[in-house]
Amino acid sequence: MAMGKRKSEQAPLWIPTTELPVSPGHPFYVRLNGILDAAGFDRFVEEQCRPFYAPVMGRPSLAPGRYFRLLLVGYFEGLDSERGIAWRAADSLAVRHFLGLGLDEGAPDHSTISRTRRLIDVEAHRTVFTWVQAQLVEAGLLTGKTIAIDATTLEANAAMRSIVRRDTGERYQQFLTRLAAASGVKTPTRAALARLDRRRQKRTSNAEWVNPSDPDAKVTKMKDGRTHLAHKAEHAVDLETGALVAVTLHGADVGDTTSLLATTLAAGEQLEAAQATAPRDLVGDKGYHSNETLLVLEAIGVRSYLAEPDRGRRCWTTAPEAQGPVYSNRRRVGGRRGKRLMRRRGEYVERTFAHVYDTGGLRRTYLRGHQNILKRLIVHAGAFNLGLLMRHVIGRGTPRGLQGRRRPRFMVWLTVSMLLVELRARLVSCIDVPRALSRDRISSFAVTAACSPQ
Repeated sequence: MAMGKRKSEQAPLWIPTTELPVSPGHPFYVRLNGILDAAGFDRFVEEQCRPFYAPVMGRPSLAPGRYFRLLLVGYFEGLDSERGIAWRAADSLAVRHFLGLGLDEGAPDHSTISRTRRLIDVEAHRTVFTWVQAQLVEAGLLTGKTIAIDATTLEANAAMRSIVRRDTGERYQQFLTRLAAASGVKTPTRAALARLDRRRQKRTSNAEWVNPSDPDAKVTKMKDGRTHLAHKAEHAVDLETGALVAVTLHGADVGDTTSLLATTLAAGEQLEAAQATAPRDLVGDKGYHSNETLLVLEAIGVRSYLAEPDRGRRCWTTAPEAQGPVYSNRRRVGGRRGKRLMRRRGEYVERTFAHVYDTGGLRRTYLRGHQNILKRLIVHAGAFNLGLLMRHVIGRGTPRGLQGRRRPRFMVWLTVSMLLVELRARLVSCIDVPRALSRDRISSFAVTAACSPQ
């Protein structure tokens, strides 16, 4: 074999379309696109997003189906910013195939993605999340009878050095300098200001300080012990299947007992919209246990399994109405089913945190304001549920998970998928094939059999 040499960097002026690079598509994205097309995803989101676009004329826009697919790519590829999503869409032929971009179309810019996100409201994003839940209900992957609730912190796109006082508008350094001057130090050094700051008892209170760039970000202590501006995300998870039922976003200074009711009500609304069973049992850790919480859950007909902190011997003279719910919750938690649900809560809820934030790229947000963050967070939650559906169909819930497949079986699955795609195209071109004979309905049994785990 003769050695090849590097040629000139100058690109040819004309290239035949037959010589352009093509991609058969990533097997995971090909199958996911088949599921979305079979269920009419694009028609659904276009109908939901129609009020946000001009009826006749306007600037060329990003199609709603393509916009939501871009956010799905951000989850499955672990891309934390919209710039990264735009770069990935322009770089990968497989992603372009998933987005439906032709050879003559350029990948959308990050500003176009951002503009479309600001254009479509939170309710439209939540409707897409409900649509995905309806697909899980149809596949038997969402019941909603027993849910678990837990929260985690997301690092905000704001710096502690940028906070200002709510009353005077001073920055933190100016505030310390004024305190030093009041104590008799006329020209304090940086070290002197640091010593003065350490001696103060309460240094950063959300009631006194705010970040002007992102007022929704609150000062809190992160999981690793750092003090940072952050947000609080709370998940409601189905303990029978591991599906995400609801996602809410709060300030990082909001207590668990305060946010529990909002998340429980959001979970009930989501299950009702997806035509699933209303929640009957709720599982949580010690942070959610309080007299008011147990009374509210009993009033709405939800049985509580909340771990009780060690408060010693309690006196019920001031709150006699809470004695019954507290003792009933204690009895349920100490039972065999309560212990089993507690173990499952630690597994399923933490798994959603790991997928949505750690590998999904949202542990640190690059967006500001709860409305903007919640839009992408809801789509990530829907992508997590789509991963459960894909794991049910092909045995893997992420594109990277297919790397662990044995090569012969993987090639059989890929060949069957490509043949079925070509078969459906030929059938549609000849006769009017009913929807029941679409490629996804035809290939459901064949692909599942070819790709079933060992």
